[in-house]
Amino acid sequence: MFVPSPKVINTPAGVRIATYAWGGSGAPVLLSHPTGFHGRIWAPVASLLVDAGRCVYSFDFRGHGDSDPSPDGYAWRNFAADVAAVADHFEIAARDDLIAAGHSKGAASILLAELNLPGTFRNIWAYEPIMFPLGPSPFPPGSDPLASGARRRRNEWASTEEAFAAYRSKPPLKVMTDESLRAYVEYGMRDRGDGVWVLKCDPANEAATYEGGAANGIFERLGEINATVHLAVGETTDAITPKFAALIESKLSNTSLGVWEGRGHFGPQEDPRRCADVILKLP
Repeated sequence: MFVPSPKVINTPAGVRIATYAWGGSGAPVLLSHPTGFHGRIWAPVASLLVDAGRCVYSFDFRGHGDSDPSPDGYAWRNFAADVAAVADHFEIAARDDLIAAGHSKGAASILLAELNLPGTFRNIWAYEPIMFPLGPSPFPPGSDPLASGARRRRNEWASTEEAFAAYRSKPPLKVMTDESLRAYVEYGMRDRGDGVWVLKCDPANEAATYEGGAANGIFERLGEINATVHLAVGETTDAITPKFAALIESKLSNTSLGVWEGRGHFGPQEDPRRCADVILKLP
């Protein structure tokens, strides 16, 4: 399976973003990854899409993978700026035949980019896009459970094989296919220089990203989106549930909703074949 090396671009704000061109010569697909992951997590999906004749791109958000840390924090408007900059770089923004496909924060960032720059993405596939109704936070400052979990995440490993075996043995990543999990580990870790392997997405940056999600403001603005949005959620998810996804669907003008039976929040890594097939069937 071909996995591209990063090509670094500069956003208008001067942040260096790692991008990946997977090949293909047909209609473009832009793949946008979740918090804590990276652009090459899509390797199994990208390979299937290229084999089916699509031209595929992905990238690492700031603070993730081989991209720069953010110079001004992890508010989600910055992630929206990243995805828009990548679409501009590859000259696929505003194309009628572009599918912008995102997972979790990656999906939310596509939606926010479209809200900020209408017409950038006309056809969006969004697997569990993270958003919340505005209101008082249910968590006191510093107590968001996802952020707290990220800060406690183990981040020293003797090898990538040790990390792979640990992730394979317990939730939440044990649900991934071997190919997806190996992509996460192989391209999401680095030798820090002393033989110890650490995550490229520093747990502190991951935590800050989770904390910024509650204030992304997307839910209140869903009615402004004119793009066609194809929602998907896992039946067993603990993130964007089918019930909440139906509420999101009700606020969008041009939309559909698919529920993946037996799958959770990591659906695209649990079932890359289904993910690719769904994207390929979009109009």
